[in-house]
Amino acid sequence: MSEFSSALSLSSSGLRAQAQRLRHVAENIANADTPGYRRKTVAFESARGDPDAGTAPGGVTPGAVRLDQGPLRQVYDPAHPLADATGHYDSSNVNLMIEMADAREAQRSYEANLKMFDQARQMSSGLMDLLRR
Repeated sequence: MSEFSSALSLSSSGLRAQAQRLRHVAENIANADTPGYRRKTVAFESARGDPDAGTAPGGVTPGAVRLDQGPLRQVYDPAHPLADATGHYDSSNVNLMIEMADAREAQRSYEANLKMFDQARQMSSGLMDLLRR
């Protein structure tokens, strides 16, 4: 595998991983008011790479999706259908500030991987132009 295709493979693995992370952040934000909803998190794992499949070692893959086991927020609303005898029910454990920070971090990481992909593509194209002369 050439260095250019390795660079493209590495950056594309980062793009896929950050895209999945953004999907989970979006799900968390969408379900912030859903009673009993637990925040989803995803950790990244190092990819071994498979030369036959065209993937370089050193990339990342999203790991298993985990549910945040933190405590659910207790909300007082006696009129809510899920309220117990004291008038409380379990809301979600999604913190919108954390989700917005995660979304920003994933967006920046996605943009960095996209720039790396574009740079490798431009360098490869420039090399081909030089070789044609």
